[in-house]
Amino acid sequence: MSVSSPRIAVRAYSLLRSLAIAILLVPASAFAAPAPTGGPIAVNMDQAKLIRLPERAATIVIGNPLVADITLQPGGIIIVTGKSHGATNFLAMDRNGEVLLDRIILVQGAADPIVTVHRGIERESYSCMPICQPRITLGDGEKFFRSALEQAGALSGQAAGAAAAKPQ
Repeated sequence: MSVSSPRIAVRAYSLLRSLAIAILLVPASAFAAPAPTGGPIAVNMDQAKLIRLPERAATIVIGNPLVADITLQPGGIIIVTGKSHGATNFLAMDRNGEVLLDRIILVQGAADPIVTVHRGIERESYSCMPICQPRITLGDGEKFFRSALEQAGALSGQAAGAAAAKPQ
């Protein structure tokens, strides 16, 4: 045993040294706790909510941009805007690709009182605050939807033109 004992000790030492080097080469993020997650972020359709990101956030990914949109602002703030009913998620990652945040976004119905009128298979939506006015809502009949959208676009264009023409 005395002849093989030094060989076993050398092999054990070599194995431990290799293991120690391998551990040092693994990035620290591999040993980190899972990314913190919170409860879902609830936002109403056609409304926005401000969320503060972790300090090291460098990249934002949205699961389904048809459900919600995210806009990055200076200072680590994002604006989450509800676009259609449903749920999606977003990820915030640091420059190394480590996930810092993974949150669910739940887009709920509009906050204003809505009256829905069904004319056969056609649907029309009206926002009733305080009187009922046409509202652009997903799922409305194509003709009603297009008409309300065109009117809103025309009004917005007129307002932008009036603001540009106003002397400063």
